[in-house]
Amino acid sequence: MNKLELAKNPNTPAETLAELAKDEDRDVRIYAASNHNTPAESLAELAKDGYWHVRSDAARNTNTPAETLVELAKDRYWYVRSDAARNPNTPAETLAELAKDRDWYVRICAASNPNTPKKQ
Repeated sequence: MNKLELAKNPNTPAETLAELAKDEDRDVRIYAASNHNTPAESLAELAKDGYWHVRSDAARNTNTPAETLVELAKDRYWYVRSDAARNPNTPAETLAELAKDRDWYVRICAASNPNTPKKQ
C-alpha cells in the first residue's frame, strides 16, 4: 500500500498517520488531515501547513482541537474559514465572529452551525 492509500484508509493507525502528516507530498498531508484517526497533535500541526487545502481539511476534521479551530477561523482563505465554521467543535464565540465574516459563504456556514449563538 502506498502512502496516499495509507493516508486515506480509515483503518490506518494513529501512529502511522502522525508520520504521514509530516510527509513532503501535500496530497498525502491532505488525506492525513481528513482522516478521523489522525491524532489531535498532528491535526494542530497540519493546521499550520503552507498549503490551504491541507489547512481546510484539518478545519473540517472533527478531531481537530477547539483551540486549533479558533486559529483556523482566522485563516486568510475563506474556504478554510468556512470549514472551521462548519465544524461542530468550533467554540461558540468563534462561530459568533465567523457569522460576521467579510465573506458571505463563511457567514452562511457559521449560521448553519447549530452551536452558533442566537441573538437574544
